[in-house]
Amino acid sequence: MAIGGTLLIVLVLIVAIWLIVEFKRFKHKTFAILLIVLILFTYLSFVLTVKGKNLDFTSIDGLKQAGKLYFSWLGSVFHNLKSLTSNAIDMSWKANQTNLSGVG
Repeated sequence: MAIGGTLLIVLVLIVAIWLIVEFKRFKHKTFAILLIVLILFTYLSFVLTVKGKNLDFTSIDGLKQAGKLYFSWLGSVFHNLKSLTSNAIDMSWKANQTNLSGVG
C-alpha cells in the first residue's frame, strides 16, 4: 500500500510540473500572438490610412504629416468605440412587457 501511495504522489507531482511548464509556454505563446496581432493591426491600419494621400515619406515633413494623419485616425477610432460603448450601455436591455397570454 505504501508503494501505491508513493506512486500516486509521484504521478501528481509529474502532472503538476507538466501543467506548470505548459502554462508558462501558453503565457508566452499568448503574448507572442498578441504582439503579432498588434504589429499587423498597426501596419495595416497605417497603410490603409495613408493610402491615396500622396505623402512624401522621404522628407521629415511628409513623415510628420503621415504621423498626424494616422494618430488622428486612431483617435477617431477610439472616440467612435467610446460612443458605441456608451450608447450600448444607455440602451434598455429589458425584455418587452407584452401580453403573452393571448387574452385581451
